[in-house]
Amino acid sequence: MNHSIEKYEEAFKKLEEIIEENPADPIGYVNMANLLTQMREYDKAMHFFDRALVLDNQVATAYYGLGNLFYEQTMYEQAQKYFLKAIQLGLEESDAYFMLGMSFQNQGHHKFALPYFLRATELNSSDEQLLFQYGLSLAQVGNLDMAKSTLQEVLNMSKEHSDARYNLGVIALFEDNLQEALHFFETALEYQSDHVLAANGIKRVQDKLQQNQG
Repeated sequence: MNHSIEKYEEAFKKLEEIIEENPADPIGYVNMANLLTQMREYDKAMHFFDRALVLDNQVATAYYGLGNLFYEQTMYEQAQKYFLKAIQLGLEESDAYFMLGMSFQNQGHHKFALPYFLRATELNSSDEQLLFQYGLSLAQVGNLDMAKSTLQEVLNMSKEHSDARYNLGVIALFEDNLQEALHFFETALEYQSDHVLAANGIKRVQDKLQQNQG
């Protein structure tokens, strides 16, 4: 049997026991629903979230879990509502703000995403992925100076972060700093040899350099 399936089945049995022993505790149902979401058993997960909320409709983690359930199914508008509800009920964790930001980001609502990414980085300043998304969001709303400094912070944490390098290259290209753009695209490709966008970036810079020489 697949090791990960065994792990899920073991966790499932343990949670069943917890629910049987504490049928009035909503947290057992929330944990079961989260496990089922990971297993992509979305209808069953929804059933357990409903049971948790019948017991207590103020459980913030249940709404966060529902947000994840809809996010996993790319239903970002619904996900956004549940992540927001979780935060309103006091779930002051970086992941909740980050996922709310991602829900807006995936709908193309970059300005709405920005404050939630900022709050996520305030709550967890050492997570390079949070910082990267915040930097990306800053670039998408046109705040290039802050985007550059934020993406540079990502590189200070992890110099091999090829997507941060690529996006710094895009900003440099937009600002017509061709040599700087070339540097970032080339180093992105060094750290990730299959980074197609960085390879395309190099070609764009080389084409521009040729036009300038012509």
